[in-house]
Amino acid sequence: MSAPEAIRFDPETGLVPCVVQDAGSGEVLTVAYMNAEALELTIGSGEMHFWSRSRQEIWHKGATSGNTQRAVSLRYDCDGDAIVALVEAAGPACHTGERTCFYRELGGAADPGPDAPGISGEPEAVGHEAIPELERTLAARKAQRPAGSYTVELLDDPELVGAKIREEADEVARAISGESDERVAEEAADVLYHVQVGLASREISLQAAFEVLNARRRG
Repeated sequence: MSAPEAIRFDPETGLVPCVVQDAGSGEVLTVAYMNAEALELTIGSGEMHFWSRSRQEIWHKGATSGNTQRAVSLRYDCDGDAIVALVEAAGPACHTGERTCFYRELGGAADPGPDAPGISGEPEAVGHEAIPELERTLAARKAQRPAGSYTVELLDDPELVGAKIREEADEVARAISGESDERVAEEAADVLYHVQVGLASREISLQAAFEVLNARRRG
C-alpha cells in the first residue's frame, strides 16, 4: 500500500512528524519522523517504522530492543502535515529505558541534559494519567506482593473487593444526592480504585471496559 495522498511531507526533508500515543491510556510516548517509505512499511507490517534523522536510515522501532509498537490507528491532522499513531507498546518507548520520552518537566529539578535521568515525583501527574498510573501500580502490587498491602488483601479476596465496590458505589450515590462536590469526587475516586482492583484480580484491563463502551457507541 502506498502512503496516503492525504499526507503532505515536507518538500525539503521529505518528512512528517509523528506523535506516538499509547492506544489504551492516550499518554504521549514519543515524537518521531516518518518519510513515505517508513509510513508504507508501518501500514504494511502493522508495526511502527520511522526515519532516523541522525542515522539517515529507516528505523523499525524495537527491532533491536524488542520494544516494538503495534500500530492500532494512524490519524492525520487538518493540514495533512502531522500524524498521530495510536499504538500498543511492547516495552519502554524511550531509548533511556523510560516508559515515555517525556519524563521530565520544564522548570523541574531533573537534569536538563540529553538523556539525563528523571527524578521521582516529576512530572506531576495530571488528570488523564491517574487511571493508567493506578493500573500500573496495581500490576506492581500483584507481582511484588508487599506485606501489609491493602491492595494485595483485596486482590486475594474476590468477596472482599466485591463488597467494597458495592459499599463505595452506595456512598457515591448518597454523596451525589446531597453532599458537596468535593465529597462526590472523593467517593467517585474510591469507586474507581476498587473497580480497578477488581478488574486486576481477574486480569482484565480497564481498556477492555473502554472497548465495550466504544462498541456500544458505534451501535
